[in-house]
Amino acid sequence: MSEDKRVVDLSVPSAARMYDWLLGGSNNFEADQDACELLLEVAPTSREIALNNRWFLQRVVRVLAQEHGIRQFIDFGSGLPTQRNVHQIAQEANPDARVVYIDNDPVVLALGQSLLDENDNTAILPVDMRDTDRIFAHKDLNRLIDSSEPVAALFVSVLHCLPDSDGPRQLVERVIDRLAPGSFVAVCHLVSDDPEVRDNVTELMLAQTQGNWGRVREEADVEDIFTSLIKQEPGLVDVTDWRPDSELQQHQRSIEWTEYGGLGKVPSRAPEGQRQ
Repeated sequence: MSEDKRVVDLSVPSAARMYDWLLGGSNNFEADQDACELLLEVAPTSREIALNNRWFLQRVVRVLAQEHGIRQFIDFGSGLPTQRNVHQIAQEANPDARVVYIDNDPVVLALGQSLLDENDNTAILPVDMRDTDRIFAHKDLNRLIDSSEPVAALFVSVLHCLPDSDGPRQLVERVIDRLAPGSFVAVCHLVSDDPEVRDNVTELMLAQTQGNWGRVREEADVEDIFTSLIKQEPGLVDVTDWRPDSELQQHQRSIEWTEYGGLGKVPSRAPEGQRQ
């Protein structure tokens, strides 16, 4: 896959700009707003989903930086910059923390670059997050990330944007294979146990984004992604229940669907001769 050179068609909604609108941001357009209104008809608690996801991202980065001493982060499918971004939280805990954002949405790239220009310990790569070879060979990633040291790889509310044919689990596995033992992987994913909700939201998002989406999945699909990771407490949960900062956050629950996920640790690997 090559770096994305598309011209932005503002008449076609994007998941990143829709998410920005749901969070109350201003980096979105009429098509994104209209698509969100349609989404709210199908899933009225979509705003709560967006907030819960953002709060999870902030908590998990803080826990990784403060409690596990992680100072290298790769944010896959990072989306539009908003308040309390990964580098801001990580660098509060450690001013030397380094963050690489991965996204190929042209609007995300333009806004992200303007935000990061004055921060030497951050970079945004204009690469499709599925292209792990290009990502890990990129000069800016190798300038900031020491692959021999633990890294946190973040897949926060992004894997549902990939169809099954693009292998969300396989993508995470390819990244895990590149990470040093002791690294961490954070994942949350849109799920529902209601087949009608899964089908209706998936159909709407595919239609609105002209096929640039995946599907709402089930909890078992997310659990499968963690097969080769050591799950950290409290395990895989509705992210509202992942180490919440306050009861207020727990009260902001979604109903029709949830963000489900958690944090996993990359285990030590057996020597080549001992692997089965």
